[in-house]
Amino acid sequence: MSDYARARQLIAAVDRGGIPLNPAKVNDIARSLGLDVKRHAHVEATLQRIRQALDRAASHE
Repeated sequence: MSDYARARQLIAAVDRGGIPLNPAKVNDIARSLGLDVKRHAHVEATLQRIRQALDRAASHE
């Protein structure tokens, strides 16, 4: 599964009402997209950055 596919699955789960229980996993997905994420970054902020990265990727497809 591609990094972007993992990110889309994460965002879809959050949009359905799921709450990421493992911030390390969210950070790992963000880093796989090339984002610089601090270890203690707020999950909500990281999710927003992942959304932005997905939006940028969609505009280049």
